[in-house]
Amino acid sequence: MEMINLKINGVDVQAPAGSTILEAARLNNIEIPTLCFLKEINEIGACRICVVEVKGARTLVTSCVYPINEGMEVWTSTPKVLDSRKKTLQLLLSNHDRKCLSCVRSGNCELQKLCRAYGVDDEGYYDGERVESRLDCSAAHMVRDNAKCILCRRCTSTCEKIQGIGVIGANERGFKTFIGSQFNMGLGETSCVSCGQCIAVCPVGAIYEKDKTQEVFDAIADPNKHVVVQCAPAVRAALGEEFGYEIGTDVEGKLAASLRRLGFDKVFDTNFSADLTIMEEATEFLDRVQNGGTLPMITSCSPGWIKYCEHYFPDMTENLSSCKSPQQMFGAIAKSYYAEKEGIPKEDMVVVSVMPCTAKKFEIGRDDQAANGVPDVDIAITTRELARMIKRAGIDFRNLPDEEFDLPLGLGTGAAVIFGATGGVMEAALRTAVEKLTGEELPLLDFTDVRGVQGIKEATYNVAGMDVKVAVASGLGNAKKLLTMVKNGEADYHFIEIMGCPGGCVNGGGQPQQPGSVRNFVDLRAKRAEVLYNIDKNNPIRKSHENPAIIELYDTYLGEPGSHRAHELLHTTYVKRTVNK
Repeated sequence: MEMINLKINGVDVQAPAGSTILEAARLNNIEIPTLCFLKEINEIGACRICVVEVKGARTLVTSCVYPINEGMEVWTSTPKVLDSRKKTLQLLLSNHDRKCLSCVRSGNCELQKLCRAYGVDDEGYYDGERVESRLDCSAAHMVRDNAKCILCRRCTSTCEKIQGIGVIGANERGFKTFIGSQFNMGLGETSCVSCGQCIAVCPVGAIYEKDKTQEVFDAIADPNKHVVVQCAPAVRAALGEEFGYEIGTDVEGKLAASLRRLGFDKVFDTNFSADLTIMEEATEFLDRVQNGGTLPMITSCSPGWIKYCEHYFPDMTENLSSCKSPQQMFGAIAKSYYAEKEGIPKEDMVVVSVMPCTAKKFEIGRDDQAANGVPDVDIAITTRELARMIKRAGIDFRNLPDEEFDLPLGLGTGAAVIFGATGGVMEAALRTAVEKLTGEELPLLDFTDVRGVQGIKEATYNVAGMDVKVAVASGLGNAKKLLTMVKNGEADYHFIEIMGCPGGCVNGGGQPQQPGSVRNFVDLRAKRAEVLYNIDKNNPIRKSHENPAIIELYDTYLGEPGSHRAHELLHTTYVKRTVNK
């Protein structure tokens, strides 16, 4: 690799040819602030927070897009640079709603942090005309508040380039520019799929999930309600970040303990219903293979992906597994099997889910998600919302003892926990499907070909004399590429796993928000996924069909996978939607 020699702040450094000044500085442990920059996603030099001085240049240059060259001399914090950054922040505040105390991002706002660093206070902004804006609350999962938008375009570039959807963009020009949908439609009127990736990358409080924490507190306080909670696999891999733990820390024990202290009547684990999903999905896949069903079969766990398929590939909804997601399966079983077992009227039960995903807020209101005549799940909150509840309740998260989930709906296998990582559903399904097909125990349980953060992965496995071709995609832009190849006859598979968010649920739109300075240089997907694979590796039960709680459920209540009763409770239908950007 060719290396370039340059000086930054008078120090001789090196960086690979083709690097920007920002990258060269980072490689040499020199911090340059950014605001609009997202590596390989939003490299437009628009906010001008990252400006630096370069010897010989007439003006300050934006380090995020300015390439290095041999012998270059750069200064990152001269008085001229610092003054420019401060004035930029003051100008941003001149058109910004400065009600920080009531903002969901206060304390975790990239603009707020920069203002503190550069001495910009309540008086340090330019007063004058402001662009009028209004809240957009039309979507089921989120709120858009353009009064706090700084026009960084991180949301629009993520929606367009990563997810391939593009339902938001810059409207008007000049001073009147604002981020919105075409023809000023509310987001809920568009083909938005509720993935929340725009929320994950927003540096301020301009977009955020609809907070349901008060509804949860109210349900817990109601003496007439039996309130149970379920936690998705990916939550335990990221919740710790909200309490100062390093990225990639497993906090499963403290997660269970904190939920118990919040006052839930039972603390359960979505891993249980992830195992249940595998039982139904593997059975459905084998039936399709053996009886000429629609192939490839595509997984149905990710509600963002499901809505995307309904909008953008409606002719492929027949390929979708009819299985509900683990979240919805859990609710259906909680309000039937568990409710009957405990003698609790289903109308008096409230099922709360803690999810890494904002699309789960949309999913709970879908049609055909009320198997017992009442909604399968009543309230879905994100990992971030749970963190707010824990803080609001005064729970000392870091000093909690590690506790386990309640039984029976709190028992999950290693196969279930890897659902949170891209490729995990496929691997879990293969562990069960292969043993069902062959009637033999697998010598090795790790299907490593479908692991990793690559956008699209393919593998072929010879099972009982048949070559089973599988594919995995995460991020809807990659899903589009893969399905287009399938539609055009350029690829042929039996089974496809698709997750709406890049890297899977560990990188969901409801996970803890990390600033651009972290997102640009740390692979959140890989670090969080490693937590789940370690839990799987150390779990004494690593196959869904060996979960004793699942075995008992079928033996005493459902009959067998794919039974009539199982279909009534655990399967669903889809609709063909139009595209409306």
